[in-house]
Amino acid sequence: MQTRIWHNPRCSKSRAALALLEQRSISPTIVDYLKNPPTRAELEDLVAKLGCRVADIVRTSEPEYRAFIESGGQPTDAALLELLAREPRLLQRPIVEIDDRAVIGRPPEHVLELVP
Repeated sequence: MQTRIWHNPRCSKSRAALALLEQRSISPTIVDYLKNPPTRAELEDLVAKLGCRVADIVRTSEPEYRAFIESGGQPTDAALLELLAREPRLLQRPIVEIDDRAVIGRPPEHVLELVP
């Protein structure tokens, strides 16, 4: 079972999701996405695993997103993927992947949907 968490150690939800996995003896690969931003291809893969729209993984309340919109940015899939690759802070967190599925861990208990 391949498990990965897109993790921000400063985020309480992300820490809680990681703890839930560890309580179930699951040791995910931890990706500190602020230090190691996802590529566009990784983001496309996440969206496919989540079964959602690109817009669903964007934190739209952040100043970087507002600046993007105010500067005339259009929230198309392509533009949002580029924005997320450039501004990883805008990625919803945490995102947990197990094999070919993924969930956004908000609330953290959502990660349990992936645990066998």
